[in-house]
Amino acid sequence: VQLVESGGGLVQAGGSLRLSCAASGFTFSTYALSWVRQAPGKGLEWISGIASDGSTSYKDSVKGRFIISRDNAKNTLYLQMNSLKPGDTAVYYCRVGATRGQGTQVTVSS
Repeated sequence: VQLVESGGGLVQAGGSLRLSCAASGFTFSTYALSWVRQAPGKGLEWISGIASDGSTSYKDSVKGRFIISRDNAKNTLYLQMNSLKPGDTAVYYCRVGATRGQGTQVTVSS
């Protein structure tokens, strides 16, 4: 299993970013996937998940701002992040089961 995140960066508060996670080594379309993040000095925090049937769920703090999606033809998971806040600053990881990628840094300046 390999997961490779990309799309992070530095953005001003109120801005947007789209994260991608390229997956390989498993049957992508049959697995539930999620995004988690880790802010400086804090533990891992689940923020969103998507089931194999496309149903989605979100942590309350990102609901209405973030959109998770998947492209099974491209074996890619996405996270569209809008109205970003400084509190969203973290390393973002995609996860399948207990496996996560190397992460991508998102920094939101005030």
